[in-house]
Amino acid sequence: MKTRLIAALTALVLAVLGAVLINGYVQGADARAVAGQRTLPVLVVVKPVAAGTAVDHLGDSVTTRPIPATAVASGALTSLTGLKGTVAAVDLVPGEQLLKSRFVAPSSVQKTGTVAVPKGMQEVTVQLSPDRVVGGKIEPGENVAIYFSFPNPAGNDGTTKLVFQKVLVTDVQGAPAQADGKSGQAAPSGSVLITLARPAADVQRIVYAAQYGTIWLSSEPADSVAGALPTVTRGDVLK
Repeated sequence: MKTRLIAALTALVLAVLGAVLINGYVQGADARAVAGQRTLPVLVVVKPVAAGTAVDHLGDSVTTRPIPATAVASGALTSLTGLKGTVAAVDLVPGEQLLKSRFVAPSSVQKTGTVAVPKGMQEVTVQLSPDRVVGGKIEPGENVAIYFSFPNPAGNDGTTKLVFQKVLVTDVQGAPAQADGKSGQAAPSGSVLITLARPAADVQRIVYAAQYGTIWLSSEPADSVAGALPTVTRGDVLK
């Protein structure tokens, strides 16, 4: 009985040792494969990325890894430089090399769906006339600045304030543009529904402004500079 127990324990120890050795061999396989080869730093997807995600919101979903030069895919990216303002054209899956061809202008994915909402944020939709959304030219994936205007209950001296910057537009819905019959250029008509992604506290302020004041949006490209601005009144405008 004692001999059988010792034999069983010995077999168990050998099995565990074998598993450890095999695991170590497998983990070192990639390193051995790369050893002696010229490698290039390539961006690789490590977390799922939904189609329509803005390149500025990739965050830790991608990382740089050394890839053997012979295995680097055509168009593989080593950095995100030069991709400002673009979004993922398709879903990106962990393990794939990040390709330049995977990113397109927001307008290219507008018909296939909305832009992914960043983690921790909510979506809110406001209905605005085309003149308050840059003539209706704003598209999903773009960033906008939001201005609030409120009338003064005690008089005519209302106020306007730049409240939020770099706000992600996740969806745009509106009536199609109609030709004006003169210049041949498209003239926007009807209301536009703009869906924005913001933290809950900001959504609350946007809802209040939509209910009791007015909202204007301005297009805000990556190189736009505004900073904190003071509230504007009639007196400030007519100086």
